[in-house]
Amino acid sequence: MKRLYLFIFLVLFLSKGTAYSQDAFTWEDCVEKAKKNNPDLVSASEKVRQARMDKIIDISAALPDISASLSGKSAKAASTKVTTDTYAYSVTGEQLVFDGFKTLHNISSSSKTLNAQEYDYAVTSSNIRLNLRSAFAELLKAQELTTLTKEIADRRKQNLELVKLRYEGGREHKGSLLTADADLANADYEVRQAERSITLSQRDLSKEMGLERFDPMRVEGEFSAREEHDSKPDIEGLADTTPFLRELIAKKEAARSDLKSEQADFFPTVYVNGTVGKTNDEWPPENDNWTYGVTVSLPIFEGGSRFADVSKARAKLRQLESDERSGRDTVLLTLEDTWKDLQDSIENVSVRKKFLEAAEERARITTTQYETGLTSFDDWIIIEDNLVNSKKSYLNARATMLIAEAYWIQAIGGTLEYD
Repeated sequence: MKRLYLFIFLVLFLSKGTAYSQDAFTWEDCVEKAKKNNPDLVSASEKVRQARMDKIIDISAALPDISASLSGKSAKAASTKVTTDTYAYSVTGEQLVFDGFKTLHNISSSSKTLNAQEYDYAVTSSNIRLNLRSAFAELLKAQELTTLTKEIADRRKQNLELVKLRYEGGREHKGSLLTADADLANADYEVRQAERSITLSQRDLSKEMGLERFDPMRVEGEFSAREEHDSKPDIEGLADTTPFLRELIAKKEAARSDLKSEQADFFPTVYVNGTVGKTNDEWPPENDNWTYGVTVSLPIFEGGSRFADVSKARAKLRQLESDERSGRDTVLLTLEDTWKDLQDSIENVSVRKKFLEAAEERARITTTQYETGLTSFDDWIIIEDNLVNSKKSYLNARATMLIAEAYWIQAIGGTLEYD
């Protein structure tokens, strides 16, 4: 008998350990995971690195180009049968003197492009935070909904037992019994549905954190806004600070530099160059040789490609100027819309809470009245349904508030570093 008890204890202990073996993530844990593992963020970071290298490449065009060479060769004349050895080494340098400031404009363009790519990284991080926060809120909601549906199922079961007693006592008809039984069946279905939703929400959160392997998890958090949102901020001022709008501005300025760079192709290009070295038929060579000079080049005719390049660059600049204006209008509208949704969701939580408190009180009173026969089944079950719906509405309102806040933070440009 002792062995049997020990076996039962071990089974219960291990099953409990399995049930609670899921990792518990706070919001801060999720943010740290996403910073390290989210593939979209890694991709955006590498784009910034590429833009930084492009800037270095453009800067190098303004610096001296120096190379060294070393050679040794033997030659034999067929007529004399004499072998001649030649050894040489030299250093060659070339420096850009003037190119119509094309190189300077290219450096300016690459600098602005780098800025745009850094803002693009911030936009990506902001979008990831939105998706991560939404996935976190959905999993938190799914966990809470599972608990709530189980409570509703227990209440429906108690209601069925109450109706069954009245039915067996001849004080209730079969239709009421079947309705109570159907309510219980629906409640059990919603429990299973909520449990399946947890797995889906876990998958979503795992994806946003960038985890390579999926493991069941749970999250810990509160259904409350992270900040106070009592007073409306300066929407116009916020719009100018968003990474999305700054990215558009940086792209426009890069296009302006590109236009100047294309126009510089109509100027001559001037280089100074020189070579110094030694050569001889013995090693080490001792005979000095050197050259220096100036090279000036100017394309005369290239089929009109320079004019086309300038026209194309000018059109791109006008396009990006229009994109900036359109983008600013979109940002302003988004800020107004998300602020409204946030305020609506915060107030809705308060309203839903009042409805829930009223529904709980009415359900308590009406259940007592039904037990004593002072109210009908139809009146009682309507109030019971209202209680169930109020509980769900309150949960949905709190989850919606978290997501609305996430959209607001994304609209103002909040990144993963926001938290």
